[in-house]
Order: sequence, then structure tokens, then C-alpha cells
Amino acid sequence: MPDFDVLVIGAGPGGYVAAIKAAQHKYKTAVIEKAELGGVCLNWGCIPTKALIKSAEVFLSMRDCAEFGLQADNVRVDFGAVIRRSREVAAGMSKGIEFLMKKNQVAVIRGTARFSGTDPHAIEVVHPDGSTHTVTANHIIVATGHKPRTFPNLPIDGKRVFHYREAMTPPSQPRSLLCVGGGAIGMEFGYFYNAIGTQVHVVEVNEQVLPVEDHEVAKFMERAFVKAGVNIHTSTRVQKLELRPDVVVATLERNGQTSTIEVERVLVAVGMAPNLDGLGLDRIGVKLDTRGFVAVDENQCTNVPGVYAIGDITGKQMLAHKASMEAEAAVAFIAGHPAPVDYKQIPGCTYCQPQVASIGLTEKRALAQGHKLRIGRFQFVASGKAKAISHPEGFVKLIFDAEFDQLIGAHLVGYDATEMLAEACLAMKLESTAKEIMETVHAHPTLSEAMMEAAADALGQCVHQ
Repeated sequence: MPDFDVLVIGAGPGGYVAAIKAAQHKYKTAVIEKAELGGVCLNWGCIPTKALIKSAEVFLSMRDCAEFGLQADNVRVDFGAVIRRSREVAAGMSKGIEFLMKKNQVAVIRGTARFSGTDPHAIEVVHPDGSTHTVTANHIIVATGHKPRTFPNLPIDGKRVFHYREAMTPPSQPRSLLCVGGGAIGMEFGYFYNAIGTQVHVVEVNEQVLPVEDHEVAKFMERAFVKAGVNIHTSTRVQKLELRPDVVVATLERNGQTSTIEVERVLVAVGMAPNLDGLGLDRIGVKLDTRGFVAVDENQCTNVPGVYAIGDITGKQMLAHKASMEAEAAVAFIAGHPAPVDYKQIPGCTYCQPQVASIGLTEKRALAQGHKLRIGRFQFVASGKAKAISHPEGFVKLIFDAEFDQLIGAHLVGYDATEMLAEACLAMKLESTAKEIMETVHAHPTLSEAMMEAAADALGQCVHQ
């Protein structure tokens, strides 16, 4: 008999959710993890970065509190304390995952997992002390996440040129920072460091920052960052980095023209690869796609029966909540009631202020797919709540299919916009129309009234703008 019904490799937001869901189905379950429970997201990504960003927000609020009729003197940043708080938040969350493992009777095996032979139901675990033993299971779910890609022109030394992990725990605040990549990671770290006084450059090879977002949102964010003092370089690539004794010299190329900037440190925030090193998937014949990600079907099954893959190693959106939903899909299939993930329903968020939140199609993608559109917009400058909290920046943009009046895309940018996104997600899940959203009573005064107003605008019936 196998040791377990379900064995999960990796305890990130995909892996630990898969383990808990399997245990809730009364399967004897174990999870193998070589580092911290919670994975990169909880320990070195989603959670600690939000703690850093919150410190920046509070600092800016204290610095600018006079507009609220308040006075605060000698407001300054204690960089070491900011970093410590971020790490303490992450550590506390990791302990919470450990509690959930115990609560759900999931066995936690510490070590590195690998398929050492051709048996797809046997995993060899190399423990921290170097000892090994083999664990067997009927079903094995691989959830080992991602690793940053490396580039020959961007030499990483972990000190002056680094990835996001080192950006969260630098020994001191850099005077200047170049963020290579204007996606969510680059923009969030750019916001944090700029807010606390670092001179920041963001370089993005695409024509807009936040390349996956709607063009109107991206343009708004670029203007907001420039207004805050961030240097934005779009349609630009970093040709090379030269590490000199006191500075890093970055050579930038745009439209065939080169220029240089000097910074103290460089954050490489581009390129993610599946973390499959040493796992031995080739030994059991698991197929990869052309990009090197694990190929799976709609139920997260690989081509090898009994072996599943979820999260970043399968590609698509590399997001924690996507990994969690894939975990549920894999366990649902094992339990005999398939529930595939609808990838058109995966939201995305960027947590700098103003925040960006979106789900579904952008305007350009919707038009490219042949939709006839009805678009509604509502500016927060017309929101009583936004004015009251002194954050009138941003807008809500809702995209409806004109033929069916159905919501197919929602794009929000503004203060705490990510906290408003769930309404749009639910509306898309329920195939809501502009009329239904407009006629849903929204409490006043709230920021979320902007959703109702944008829907009304799509129908030509907006009251407040």
C-alpha cells in the first residue's frame, strides 16, 4: 500500500491549498517542502511586499497630513524597522500555515523532493541533514513554483544587482535604484523605494508600463509615477550593466539610440521560469510545453497518470490565487467531480498607490476578438468618498459586450482599488449586465459606487459625472 493517498510537492499558495483540500476530502495527505511553508508568495513575495508598501503609504500620509488639518513634525523613515516589520509579518503568516497543516492532519515532510526512478508514484526526499527516504502515493501534485530568469546582459551578484528577494532585505536603503521591468513587481518596488526617498528609474521594453493592463490604466499610472518623481522609460531595454566601484552604469537603448544612467542598485524584475531543477520529471516521462512549463489538461493532469501540476510551473497567469484555484481543480478531479479553472476569470492586482485592479478583457483585446463594445467610465474625482479621503485620483472602466450587455472586462485604478475588484469578479462570474450592475443598490458614500456609476455611464444614464 502507498504511504499516502495524495502527496504534494511544494507548500506555496498552490501546494498548501491542495494539501488542505485533499485532507478535507478525507485523503491521507502529505506535503514536502524544503523551505518555508507558504512558499515564495507568503514569505518573499505577495505578503511582505504589501507590508513594505503599507509602511510607505503611512509615511506619505504622515508627511502630507497638513491637508487633513493635522500637524506632524520630524517625520522620517527608519529603514531597518520597516524591513523588520515586513519580515515579522511574513514569519507570522508562515506559522499560520503550519497551524493549518496540523489542524487538517496534513503530514509535513521537510526536504527536497525528486523522482529518482521511473515509478511516478515514488518520491525520494533528501532531508536537510543529507539523509534520504522514499515516500509513495497514489496521486502526486507538483507545485514547486517559479524562479527568476537570468539574462547574460543583467549579471546578478545579489548585492548591487538583485532579484525581488534581495530587494526586500537590503542592508541599507539605496540612494538610487533602477527597476528593470515595469510590470507589477517593478512598479510595486519602484513605488516603495520612491516613497521613502530613493531616486527610482523604471525601464520597460514594451510601449507601456504594466503591459498586461488596459492602455488607459497604464497611461494613468505612468503619469502618476512621473508626478511622484519616478523616471519612467518605456519602449526601452537595458542593453548592458557595468559594475563600477561606486555605481552601476546601465546602458539603455530606445529606437536605436543609447544613453546611460548611474544608480547604486538594480532590481531585475523581469522573467520567471518554472522551478523544476532536480525534480526528475524527465525520468517519469512528464511532458513540457515549448516554453519549458509543465503541460497539463483542464484538470491539471500531466500526461503521466496520477501526476498533476499546478501553479507557476504550468505557466499562464503566474499568480497566487490562480495557483490556489488550480489546486482546487486538481483535488476536485481526484475526488471525482471535475471543476476546471476558467482562466478568463482570473483577476490581477498591482498594489502601489494608486492601485491597479482588473479582470477580463482589455479594450484592445476585446476589439481584436471581434466584440462590439459598450464602455462605461467613472472618475473618482466625482466620488464624494474619494474627495473626503483626499484620494480623488483614478477611475473605473467597465467593458461590456454590446450585443448581450454582458460585462467582459473591468479595469480599476485608484486608492485601494484592489479592494473593490471582487464585485467585478462576481459580476463576471454571474454574467451580469450593465443594467443589473447599475440597478444594484450601492451604499453611499463608498468608493465602490464608482462601479454602479460606470455601468450607468455605459448605458448613457450616469448621474454624477
